[in-house]
Amino acid sequence: MTAPQGVLQMRDGVAPSYAWLPHGDWPTLGAYLAVRFPMVPEQAWRARMARGDVRDAHGKTLAYDDHFVGGQRIFYYRERINEAPIPFEETVLYQDDELMVVDKPHFVPVTPGGRFLHESLLVRLRRKTGLQSISPIHRLDRETAGVMLFSVNPATRPLWQSLFRFRRVEKVYEALAPLRADLSLPCRVSSRIVRDEQFFRVREVDGEPNAFTRVELVSRIGNVGLYRLLPETGKMHQLRIHMSSLGLPILNDSFYPFATESSNEDFSSPLKLLARSIQFIDPVRGIERSFQSVRSL
Repeated sequence: MTAPQGVLQMRDGVAPSYAWLPHGDWPTLGAYLAVRFPMVPEQAWRARMARGDVRDAHGKTLAYDDHFVGGQRIFYYRERINEAPIPFEETVLYQDDELMVVDKPHFVPVTPGGRFLHESLLVRLRRKTGLQSISPIHRLDRETAGVMLFSVNPATRPLWQSLFRFRRVEKVYEALAPLRADLSLPCRVSSRIVRDEQFFRVREVDGEPNAFTRVELVSRIGNVGLYRLLPETGKMHQLRIHMSSLGLPILNDSFYPFATESSNEDFSSPLKLLARSIQFIDPVRGIERSFQSVRSL
């Protein structure tokens, strides 16, 4: 959500965040913030508010000791706290006044979240290009590298988003995974995917399938196969869990088939999954577009 005019503007590539204050019994706004954001020290909030970095929806500066008013919305800037740099750079493959196509490296999240702020792809691009209006059109896991589309023009953004909503995009991924002599390929995997109790994972359950992937073996490299994956749907972690369900877990996957202690922060062992190419009809100009990653697994 964009902050109303006069509240807080984008700063250093980072848009202001917001929070709705619940109805409850807190003596001051600061007392609530201490509960809502326990990882942020009191002095950090006091400093932010003294700088005018926390405001209400009318642009009024809020102080730490202000009376708590349930039901209002406050805007504030997230701040980077001990955010480690990610030593890989994105590449802009194409850019015009409607579309930006980016070759994303492994380990870089697309949008800010959790411990990632300035190292997110969105904030990086806003800072480097000066285009504050850009916004991702679709998702790509932090662990996955490859082609990503960003909308440049907010007025036509719904047209680009509709490409993915109505499955008018052809995406091709590549993955490195073990070989199985007893598995007949190519094959089409279908299953029902739902969110897991572990918030960062998904799982397959009985029921009507909602996720479909075509899997092809391209070549063999020793005891490892290079696979081409063609998703027909776009569920979270769909390719990773479908490969795992075939007994072909993608190399260096720390989530499937089992979550391990590794959080994929070993930069020498990226997930061997790449969004190789994307093809679609440009919804603004009506011409065919095709883009390919220049990265390799």
